[in-house]
Amino acid sequence: MGLFDFLTGNKTNKIKDFQSRNAIIIDVRTISEYKQGAISGSKNISLQVISGKLSEIKKFNKPIITCCASGMRSGQAASILNNNGIEATNGGGWKSLQSKL
Repeated sequence: MGLFDFLTGNKTNKIKDFQSRNAIIIDVRTISEYKQGAISGSKNISLQVISGKLSEIKKFNKPIITCCASGMRSGQAASILNNNGIEATNGGGWKSLQSKL
């Protein structure tokens, strides 16, 4: 098993763990990007406003899986959430995440 397999396997396992605990998927792309296609049932809270929505997100009282187009913005969002006491993981690009669900 190579390093890449180890890393992606870990990510898939973490996503499955979060799913088993009824995680909320937050897509951090812009509204216009989200309208072009998204994971069914996901919530659209763009990266630009996520810091202002922390109290709303905490009320979900569930782990959060973030996604975006490529995984860059969702990584930033997951860090913001984790730094504010919200259990979150970066699900990466939404299309890739959708295939893991």
